[in-house]
Amino acid sequence: MNMDNLIQAEVNRLTNKYNKDFLDCEDIMTITGLGRDNVRNLMRSKNFPTTKVGKRQVVSVLNFVTYITLKSQSEVNNG
Repeated sequence: MNMDNLIQAEVNRLTNKYNKDFLDCEDIMTITGLGRDNVRNLMRSKNFPTTKVGKRQVVSVLNFVTYITLKSQSEVNNG
């Protein structure tokens, strides 16, 4: 399975599970198991693909899955 198919399959799974196209802090906490402070720090980091909606920061499911997948792959490749 190539990377694009893997990402698309995970996007479809999360979109169907949470019934939304954008994830907020609470959703990411549930998905990753990280605490609120860690997720907020992640969402504030420059390289994390967030979008502002009013005062809220959200991330599209596609951008979230792509970010996590590529970050995991680079960590595996870099040892």
